[in-house]
Amino acid sequence: MAVALGASAKFRVGPTAGVNFDKYSWSQDLISTDMRVGYSVGALCEVMIPGIGFGIDFGLKYVNRGGKCGFGEQFVWSSDGITDTDLRLHTIQIPLNLRFKWTRMDGFENYLAPFAYAGPQFNFNVANSSCPAVNRYKAAVGLAVGIGVEIYKRYQLSGGYVWDVTDDVETYKLDNFTATLSGWMIDFAVLF
Repeated sequence: MAVALGASAKFRVGPTAGVNFDKYSWSQDLISTDMRVGYSVGALCEVMIPGIGFGIDFGLKYVNRGGKCGFGEQFVWSSDGITDTDLRLHTIQIPLNLRFKWTRMDGFENYLAPFAYAGPQFNFNVANSSCPAVNRYKAAVGLAVGIGVEIYKRYQLSGGYVWDVTDDVETYKLDNFTATLSGWMIDFAVLF
């Protein structure tokens, strides 16, 4: 049965680009954080099992994420001349999502087909903005959920929420003062 489903599964790939609105959540409420806009570009692959609407999507993307952190609010950092910082992470992201697409709508799905997805995201930090207050972890794992619509069986517009379940950064001076990223994302993909 698995071989039969695998042989009939529909595989598509294409470019994707998006915008994200991220914010740091710190383990203690010591500094303020503000949301910042970032972006992503990469490739998306989709494998759908015809007739039942279930499948997976996975990809490889460059993602610019981060937020503004008020390090200057606390003497422990302001005494070193560290002020409020726009703390950016440049990551290579590998999303892996389960997907459900409504495909039995009496032909309407050829024009407009809604879908929902959820799954983990694996983030690998390759570069970052300069901030002497924090150490960035090399990798982080996040979870994403979202909804979207496929237009004319080719163009996909989706929106969702992502939150990291492992820490992204930690401060040098304070023990156990770590932060994770979370935020909204909007993506557009063209699949062939």
